Amino acid sequence: MLGEEERSFEEGSFSKASIPKRIAVVLAGGLVNIIFGLIVYFILMFSQGQYYTTTIENVYDGYSAKEVGILENDKILEINDKKVRFAVDVIEKIQQCNDNDLVFKIDRNNEIKYITLKPTQEETDETISYKIGVSFKISDKNFKSRMYYAFWSTADFSVSIIDNLKKIFTGRISTDQLMGPVGISQVVTKTQGIEEFVYILALISLSLGVTNLLPFPPLDGGKVVFLIIEAIRKKPLKQETEIKIQLIGFALLIGLSIYVTYNDIIRIF
Repeated sequence: MLGEEERSFEEGSFSKASIPKRIAVVLAGGLVNIIFGLIVYFILMFSQGQYYTTTIENVYDGYSAKEVGILENDKILEINDKKVRFAVDVIEKIQQCNDNDLVFKIDRNNEIKYITLKPTQEETDETISYKIGVSFKISDKNFKSRMYYAFWSTADFSVSIIDNLKKIFTGRISTDQLMGPVGISQVVTKTQGIEEFVYILALISLSLGVTNLLPFPPLDGGKVVFLIIEAIRKKPLKQETEIKIQLIGFALLIGLSIYVTYNDIIRIF
């Protein structure tokens, strides 16, 4: 668009548009990537059809669930005040218990009960795991069930992308674990079947969209920061100043790209 990269004050140019309109234009690219990724992932999850629910199918002897009186058909709603919607959520919370008690909020025949238990610890091959001794029912195959689980799977997928970005900026994930075009290409070549390929497609699209909206020049999120500064100051930054900031940011991104690509190549060979 005229005036988006270099300022132009011709009628109809980007620079002449109001700040809200310019922000909308800048955000559009990243949002399209995000929306596309979410739609693709939702369709993939919807097509899978069935999930393991949090409704208990069997309770086994010798484990803590049996000891504290958890019954078949109990539906686990929360663990330690954290909502759970899938069996995998329950398993994850149990594995993270660190040998501590867990408080289960359970729906038993439309009656809410709170049950405290300590997961049973099992040690095999120098690894420690925790179990409560239950199996879970599979969801129904109807449209409503598919929509419900596909929606929440997609929501969890989105949150995981954002959480991973937070971990990068807080140092909880090393830059050595980042993956660039070379690494992504390697992963794509190893996909087995259309489902894995579609999953990678959704992951890449959503990651690109979210990353592009980070408030760092020369990404689109950085451009939004400049527009917000312009709105506060009632005038834009000097074009020379903005270009210098953009160049510094671009140089940092190029440096990061080279570093990530180098690590990708090292991992391959």
